Amino acid sequence: MLKDLIRQNRSYRRFYQDVAIDTGTLRAWVDLARLSPSAMNLQPLRFILSNTPEKNAVIFDHLAWARYISDWPGPAEGERPAAYIIILGDNRIKESIDCDHGIAAQSMLLGAVEQGFGGCIIASIQREKLRAALDIPDYYAIRLALALGKPKESVMIDPLGADGDIKYWRDDNAVHHVPKRALDDLIIG
Repeated sequence: MLKDLIRQNRSYRRFYQDVAIDTGTLRAWVDLARLSPSAMNLQPLRFILSNTPEKNAVIFDHLAWARYISDWPGPAEGERPAAYIIILGDNRIKESIDCDHGIAAQSMLLGAVEQGFGGCIIASIQREKLRAALDIPDYYAIRLALALGKPKESVMIDPLGADGDIKYWRDDNAVHHVPKRALDDLIIG
């Protein structure tokens, strides 16, 4: 059921790093993005796939993890993503991409969850340094990075507290808690 996939599709940030994701699986997830809606059907997105320890290490060094957990530098060795998909926008097709990359990221993550994997959409990227490290041409805008792997953490959806604090947090058992607003608070008419 779609709702179950969406509930399971949390922002996982710790993985079983030794559980590999092969290139064919990454390509299948990009195919889900390819089949997803695109504004004006321009299809401006391009993708960089990574599933080798060497390339993964380069990408990892250019990402920021879990802004609300300021004392956590990101996953430790052994808990890092097994793969990444870098989502690029081809500026030769369209410079301003409003939503295609978000739609594509969600489609790919739902595909990952369906196969027992998970991931995290990361927008905090040292873009120019990553561009240089991966030799990405200037006409590609780095939009997002998807960190992917077999989740090694539990993520719980909690009701938003009375204080209205939306910041996610980890408890003493390293369970990641994500407060969500109630449905009735979202619908205004």
